[in-house]
Amino acid sequence: MIDKLQTVLARYDELAELMNLPDAMQNMKAFTKLAREHRSLTELVDESKKYIITFNQLKDDEEILNGDDPELKELVKDEIGELRNILGLQEEKLKNLLIPNDPDDDKNTILEVRSGTGGDEAALFAGNLYRMYLRYAERQGWKMEVLSLNENEGGGIKEAVISLIGEGAYGLLKFESGVHRVQRIPETESSGRVHTSAATVAVLPEAEDVDIEINESDLKIDTYRASGAGGQHVNKTESAIRITHNPTGLVVICQDETSQHKNRDKALKVLRSRLYEVEMEKQNKERASARKSMVSTGDRSAKIRTYNFPQGRVTDHRINLTLYKLNEIMDGDLTEVIEALKLEDQKAAMEAV
Repeated sequence: MIDKLQTVLARYDELAELMNLPDAMQNMKAFTKLAREHRSLTELVDESKKYIITFNQLKDDEEILNGDDPELKELVKDEIGELRNILGLQEEKLKNLLIPNDPDDDKNTILEVRSGTGGDEAALFAGNLYRMYLRYAERQGWKMEVLSLNENEGGGIKEAVISLIGEGAYGLLKFESGVHRVQRIPETESSGRVHTSAATVAVLPEAEDVDIEINESDLKIDTYRASGAGGQHVNKTESAIRITHNPTGLVVICQDETSQHKNRDKALKVLRSRLYEVEMEKQNKERASARKSMVSTGDRSAKIRTYNFPQGRVTDHRINLTLYKLNEIMDGDLTEVIEALKLEDQKAAMEAV
């Protein structure tokens, strides 16, 4: 434990020195990353210093207890028990703080919902999930912005992309990425047979300018007339934007705004976050994994949750959690599910500390 803490303290001091170099602010992107890491270590450093003081004091007392001076032995006898208790409490706190911090947890997030297998019923379910996340965001007091909304002719949605702006938005929603499955009787089903369909959810940390630089020369930008509802302006003006990122082949389309400029800004926001996710996935593969958590945030093809309407049941398959409160969850009451996922991830992380 002491060796780990000394490493943390050394890194904290190194960051402070790098930030104080005369030319440190010449590269604001690098300086911002240094400042962010330095700030994230502050609480850990404070607790580490307290632990080291207690550890050294206990070590000194134990040496006295093993010595030859009876008077000093009597003085430290009671103190040793108290110090051991304090050290134990400090160690538990440090274990939590030593869990690798996801630097993206405090960021805003971009959430994408798409209908999957199941035709119109899948689109209706995607619409249900879309509303569920909007209601959860309202409960959190977050600001919401629709970046793209493609509705289905039979009801529901084909795809929705929204920006959620609020403290810790990504950290709370990041475990929602994956395939969500629904089991229910469609309104058009006369025989009362339960159908299964699915929708996919992707949760991306909103990338900032300091995270991802986009070269204009790498972009192919097309404009065209938006389709669907929108009035005369949409039908007469080429306001819709399609941006293709040539190096990766990523394509982002935005047509919700009547202004071409606004659509371009929204499309770039989504593109930046998708490029950031690609970069993070690449780094995670290259980096030796210290642990394998039961809670996965990376595999969008994995079936993570089932919503069974006849039974009023929601089951998260990653942590074997079943709750019989489907109506509340579909109305945005996700707190119990999210807290359980975070706790399981934290347990796995603590085992690696």
